Amino acid sequence: MAVAAQDTGNRSAEGVTAELVYLADRSIPPTIHYTEPGLPRRVGNYGRFAVHIADMRATEGLSLDREGFELHHFEPDVADFYDVEGVEKDYYPLVSDLVKAVTGATEAIVFDHTIRTEGGGTENSTVLRAPVRLVHNDYTEESAPKRVRELLPDDEAERWLAGQFIELNVWRPLEGPVQVAPLAVSDARSIPASDLTLVNMYYPDRMGEIYHALFNPDHRWYYVPQMTPDEAVLIKGYDSAKDGRARFTLHTAFDDPQTPENPPPRKSIETRVLALMTD
Repeated sequence: MAVAAQDTGNRSAEGVTAELVYLADRSIPPTIHYTEPGLPRRVGNYGRFAVHIADMRATEGLSLDREGFELHHFEPDVADFYDVEGVEKDYYPLVSDLVKAVTGATEAIVFDHTIRTEGGGTENSTVLRAPVRLVHNDYTEESAPKRVRELLPDDEAERWLAGQFIELNVWRPLEGPVQVAPLAVSDARSIPASDLTLVNMYYPDRMGEIYHALFNPDHRWYYVPQMTPDEAVLIKGYDSAKDGRARFTLHTAFDDPQTPENPPPRKSIETRVLALMTD
């Protein structure tokens, strides 16, 4: 089911060199505040670091359990991605089926989706968010099990937590090819646990947490040049198994130095899924 290598035009199989926004150090404890109107306010010492980002299509044998991500053909028949109820009714089951087919999961619960476009805004009744140009991982050692408990009744949650479960982000363009703010993902094997930094997120009524990452020149990065809507990247944000397989996979949007002048804005959808791997 994986996508075969394709012609990437004037982009070489070697990829591209670009700057990613990392946590430069921990001198200022990083936090994110959603307690004020407008964009979230981030506190911390961040910097831009040049990295090489390889062409994912030119890399064979990518594995969710090894690198923490895979590229797949996925061309869902959905009429309107800006109709929230329609997406939940028509798109969520297709994403669930994709995840089960790829991972062998016995159950897959799609619980959230976000549409992003350059500049954010709204379209129809859907609130659009801007791409996140910051190296991060959506879930932490504590927040992933917490999400299971929030989504499922107590007895079901305990059944899931007693087995192996994973959290995946299924990311794909709504229009393409993507020329602005493409998605980069890092090989989980290149991310030491010591590089992950807990970041508290403050909301008016609750507090959450994610991981940001310290810059490390040994991190290995990949992206899909000129990604099209019939392609999807599955990103593992959490795995309860602690047996050496990928558990956390850093990712970020970035500014591609090969972006042409006056490109169309990026429009993408990311769908979050919990998948139960064992009964």
